[in-house]
Amino acid sequence: MGDMTNSDFYSKNQRNESSHGGEFGCTLEELRSLMELRSTEAVVKIKETYGDTEAICRRLKTSPVEGLPGTAPDLEKRRQIFGQNFIPPKKPKTFLQLVWEALQDVTLIILEIAAIISLGLSFYHPPGEGNEGCAAAQAGAEDEGEAEAGWIEGAAILLSVICVVLVTAFNDWSKEKQFRGLQSRIEQEQKFTVVRAGQVVQIPVAEIVVGDIAQIKYGDLLPADGLFIQGNDLKIDESSLTGESDQVRKSVDKDPMLLSGTHVMEGSGRMVVTAVGVNSQTGIIFTLLGAGGEEEEKKDKKAKQQDGAAAMEMQPLKSAEGGDADDKKKANMHKKEKSVLQGKLTKLAVQIGKAGLVMSAITVIILVLYFTVDTFVVNKKPWLPECTPVYVQYFVKFFIIGVTVLVVAVPEGLPLAVTISLAYSVKKMMKDNNLVRHLDACETMGNATAICSDKTGTLTTNRMTVVQAYIGDVHYKEIPDPSSINAKTMELLVHAIAINSAYTTKILPPEKEGALPRQVGNKTECGLLGFVLDLKQDYEAVRIQMPEEKLYKVYTFNSVRKSMSTVIKLPDESFRMYSKGASEIVLKKCCKILSGAGEPRVFRPRDRDEMVKKVIEPMACDGLRTICVAYRDFPSSPEPDWDNENDILNDLICICVVGIEDPVRPEVPEAIRKCQRAGITVRMVTGDNINTARAIAIKCGIIHPGEDFLCLEGKEFNQRIRNEKGEIEQERIDKIWPKLRVLARSSPTDKHTLVKGIIDSTHTEQRQVVAVTGDGTNDGPALKKADVGFAMGIAGTDVAKEASDIILTDDNFSSIVKAVMWGRNVYDSISKFLQFQLTVNVVAVIVAFTGACITQDSPLKAVQMLWVNLIMDTFASLALATEPPTETLLLRKPYGRNKPLISRTMMKNILGHAVYQLTLIFTLLFVGEKMFQIDSGRNAPLHSPPSEHYTIIFNTFVMMQLFNEINARKIHGERNVFDGIFRNPIFCTIVLGTFAIQIVIVQFGGKPFSCSPLQLDQWLWCIFIGLGELVWGQVIATIPTSRLKFLKEAGRLTQKEEIPEEELNEDVEEIDHAERELRRGQILWFRGLNRIQTQIEVVNTFKSGASFQGALRRQSSVTSQSQDVANLSSPSHVSLSNALSSPTSLPPAAAGHPRREGVS
Repeated sequence: MGDMTNSDFYSKNQRNESSHGGEFGCTLEELRSLMELRSTEAVVKIKETYGDTEAICRRLKTSPVEGLPGTAPDLEKRRQIFGQNFIPPKKPKTFLQLVWEALQDVTLIILEIAAIISLGLSFYHPPGEGNEGCAAAQAGAEDEGEAEAGWIEGAAILLSVICVVLVTAFNDWSKEKQFRGLQSRIEQEQKFTVVRAGQVVQIPVAEIVVGDIAQIKYGDLLPADGLFIQGNDLKIDESSLTGESDQVRKSVDKDPMLLSGTHVMEGSGRMVVTAVGVNSQTGIIFTLLGAGGEEEEKKDKKAKQQDGAAAMEMQPLKSAEGGDADDKKKANMHKKEKSVLQGKLTKLAVQIGKAGLVMSAITVIILVLYFTVDTFVVNKKPWLPECTPVYVQYFVKFFIIGVTVLVVAVPEGLPLAVTISLAYSVKKMMKDNNLVRHLDACETMGNATAICSDKTGTLTTNRMTVVQAYIGDVHYKEIPDPSSINAKTMELLVHAIAINSAYTTKILPPEKEGALPRQVGNKTECGLLGFVLDLKQDYEAVRIQMPEEKLYKVYTFNSVRKSMSTVIKLPDESFRMYSKGASEIVLKKCCKILSGAGEPRVFRPRDRDEMVKKVIEPMACDGLRTICVAYRDFPSSPEPDWDNENDILNDLICICVVGIEDPVRPEVPEAIRKCQRAGITVRMVTGDNINTARAIAIKCGIIHPGEDFLCLEGKEFNQRIRNEKGEIEQERIDKIWPKLRVLARSSPTDKHTLVKGIIDSTHTEQRQVVAVTGDGTNDGPALKKADVGFAMGIAGTDVAKEASDIILTDDNFSSIVKAVMWGRNVYDSISKFLQFQLTVNVVAVIVAFTGACITQDSPLKAVQMLWVNLIMDTFASLALATEPPTETLLLRKPYGRNKPLISRTMMKNILGHAVYQLTLIFTLLFVGEKMFQIDSGRNAPLHSPPSEHYTIIFNTFVMMQLFNEINARKIHGERNVFDGIFRNPIFCTIVLGTFAIQIVIVQFGGKPFSCSPLQLDQWLWCIFIGLGELVWGQVIATIPTSRLKFLKEAGRLTQKEEIPEEELNEDVEEIDHAERELRRGQILWFRGLNRIQTQIEVVNTFKSGASFQGALRRQSSVTSQSQDVANLSSPSHVSLSNALSSPTSLPPAAAGHPRREGVS
């Protein structure tokens, strides 16, 4: 679009707009088109159209100094004309869309089809029904009423499918809602500083209007577009809009354009807001995205289908990601890696699903064969055409039984349990001052093995106070008496502190009587201003005399300079520069020092060394931060070259050195002790002097005197980890980090290097999981690199919050310990649920399978299975996933990344309970009718009424699950399973609720649930057998796990899956289209081979009569391959990864498989 057409378009619009914009001198369109220009074009346009920025302020009826009057009608009018500062979010999925998504589940679709066929057949009465010759099994106790009820089973299956779908959809919906609530909470908490009616106020970002005068400073994320009016040394990172990583310097005459969504990297200043919300640059992009959203989704779907095909051949599972994928896509733009837990779960679920598929197929085949052989071979019945529908009805029944086995085998409660557990934890973590931005961060935190923490504000209170000072050759151990200080020195000192600090930093009177004064702004500067007040001086007066607009030049603080300087013009036209900063840095630049008489005297290097020894080191050893305040005078002509920093920031005159105390938070030492007991190493990374850092580390308990630990400065750390060429070497880092406890005087890059070094290290057998805390803009890279990034809610800059996973709303280290506790709890909750669920699965599958093979009918009917599986799973996942965490979680070492989900103890519990349940169910199945003196339910014809016999089996089965749910509350082999059960009301409610529903089903379920009402004594027997579970649990707990060497663990991530997917993905992205096609061919080829291999393995397993568990285990290696193959970037890795993942997995028949030679 040329400029011409652009301006035409706007001029047309202006006519319509002018009526609106009449109130103000500019219309929305004019401002919008102005903000689309960059740097010089913009300056020219402003000059031509408006004159200067002041004129724009006048047109927008605002004052650059006083700001808007801030009256309600005025603000309302501005909102109507220029819009609100709020970008409407994308529409959430409706409940119906979620229902539709839940219906896509493969198992459910199979069930629906089976149920519909079954329904159809039950309404169709074939002519041959009366024909005795059709099938022997047709005869039996069947009256007319019952035959009519043939449709019930189909209907009941459909009904339970509907239940499941609604529950899943509701869960997704509430999760989505929670996520949005969280987003809006994060957004509401963002405040911004504006000037209204001459008062500096903080308002929520959404309330900013066009014409507001906003104060911007280092670390801000700009909330709206605007023009720069005044300020110093402002540098902006515009990479979020332009993609250019260089920082852009802003100035009124060269480039005044400030855009929303960009980050202030240095300096401070004021801007007049010219565009908000949808009309700001970020807003325009968002609107485009919103419009393009639909097309994007279509593309996404396509891509998903292709990837989906390659990644998973089996999809009876909502892959454990299913529900989460969308949320994750929104939340985790920068984290491509699957969380550890999800990796393990997906893998486990696929293994179980495959096993279930095999079992269900075998069940159906056996049933069909038995029926055909029995009917046509043994009884020599001819196949009569009029009998076909009857036979089909039988086959459908067999098919339904097969599907039921599959449904029971697939743990669809898993993704649900994870979601519930995470969502519940996230909600509760809010109360513990943890605002979780990415769901999976919560669980990763439980595995954390190292925490790299900032010192200021996290370990300390961030309330700075000056407690020692060195002024006029005297070292005062407490605040000196004002009268003892020379008047000249005093005046210089007050001016140096008042002028050379951000004018937004103030000390306000306390809110309540007797409280401490409130510190606003930069805390170190607050400490210095507090020092001025302690010396009975007034800094406000100095600031009124020298307002911010009159400052000549400001060198703002940044991590390179480590100092801040301000230049002012004195009345005689000469210049004076005040400087302050880290004492060892500023003192190196001083050549004079003020004596007791207030006169500068020479300050030689050896005087400096002596001062460091006598003054600075003792202060630092008391844990004080030392700050040096200095000044320098410049002549009026020739005017110095202000851009040549090295010459300017030199030859200073030192006024004083102060020691600022930042006391350790009282609860920190205890929190750190808990971390160390829980096997987490705490490291302190700080920009402070090494002595200060060491003193604080000892106070916190990070290091204990007499222990062998390293405390390094950033400089030395860099020398040690780099080789001669200056490249960082991992081996060198590996030598240092295990002992490193304190890294002082560190730059942000050092922090990032350390975090990356620890994460990439293969030095220990477990890969380290690192959490990092940060508050500054410069901590962004380290926060992003860490497994879990914590940003400070109060002191943190917006940039840090953007990069983080969890925001600590109270900036307190002890909240991190809470996060660890919750994280471990999530992990344990999911293990508890797994232990419970797998017991149900193993038992139900075996009962259905053997029952079907021996008695041609599953003892547990399809609908009963669905009740047990779906409803009880959902409830159980709620019950077990909402256990509150206890302090005991902090007594064990962290699980590493390669720790299997199902430990040996859990495997022992699962198999142990399965043995108990199977024994009892088979006893009841084959001799139950004699024990209870009732009719046998075995070999009943097709539509016979439900028998008491099978009802008792079903009821006993459910009772055993209920009591086993209580056993499942402990996974580390503890004895007392009732411990703290009343602290979890949800659990108690669910167990009692399930029990009540079970009574209703058995007594009144009738035909749909294939239940016949039971007598009281039969009920008591069922409950008694269920109670046996608790006793049996104690028996199992006595067997030492160490004896059971044959038990394998399941659901572990092998070492090779450790390569973060990002690195693999990066390779993949560089491949062009043709190669991608090729790659897809390879993947399909591998999948074909995998299938053959799996089949061979299954056959072999059954030949050798090895246990079913064995088949599962072998399967695991294959499954992991099918996932890996999708990620690997070149086929040569494949044989290697198989060799890694399956040392034992290949049975002899498959060992000489062509794939081995073919690929490598």
